[in-house]
Amino acid sequence: MTVPLNLSVVPAAQPMIDQLAAGLPRIETKRLILRAPRLFDWPVLAPIWITDSARVIGGRFSAKDAWLDFCQLTASWLLRGFGALTICRRSDDAVLGLVLLEHELGDPEPELGWLLIAEADGHGFATEAASALRTEGLRLFGSGGFVSYIDAANDRSIRLAERLHAVRDAEPHPGNAATRVYRHRSTKTRS
Repeated sequence: MTVPLNLSVVPAAQPMIDQLAAGLPRIETKRLILRAPRLFDWPVLAPIWITDSARVIGGRFSAKDAWLDFCQLTASWLLRGFGALTICRRSDDAVLGLVLLEHELGDPEPELGWLLIAEADGHGFATEAASALRTEGLRLFGSGGFVSYIDAANDRSIRLAERLHAVRDAEPHPGNAATRVYRHRSTKTRS
């Protein structure tokens, strides 16, 4: 039996939620707004974890584990000072996915990652969002201080990492040989 998720907010807490969200980065690009994740994003984002498309992030999650992963990505802002941002289309504020700087349990290094809903795939939104957040990652971690972990079968994300000038490490993720590691370096220091 699954317990339904309550997506309501205590009205008296809304000003605090708004204040916390306002403290997170808000990044605007030509077509996108990257903003603090909000509870009302979850119904749109949940399929990223609970459908077959989750095969490239470790396999289909249970509804509970999907929710916990989303919460962990969001809580990272309070615990580490970096985390996930919701990707929204500027023209209509539609939620398209998440882009993240995150250091998940079991990963040796912080990661720049991207997760899109199916309808947003193939339009260049991940490249645009990841490129914008990569700049913040270079500011926080320095050149080479963060990576993208990508399943070896995820050709589209591999091409995206390469478009961002990430360089593949010789060794795979130490906990998963099928996961490639792409290191982000400042393009200013590349030879």
